[in-house]
Amino acid sequence: MKKTVRGKVYDTAEMSVVKKVTSGYFGDPAGYEETLYVTESGGYFLYTNGGAQSPYKTKKLVALSKAKAEAWEKEKA
Repeated sequence: MKKTVRGKVYDTAEMSVVKKVTSGYFGDPAGYEETLYVTESGGYFLYTNGGAQSPYKTKKLVALSKAKAEAWEKEKA
């Protein structure tokens, strides 16, 4: 997924995965995935996607501070 944030293009294909969490199975309307990425420059992004009955009905890529990324990772441990 590509997204432009403050004029800079970010592409998940060029980022490193820190942690991925999935719930459900492929095609599950309540299923979803959350993936925490880090860029080469140390920026953190959370990618979310899910079914129609999940908390993530549309694909999103959201920038996170390092502290928020660490809190998310700890919460999902």
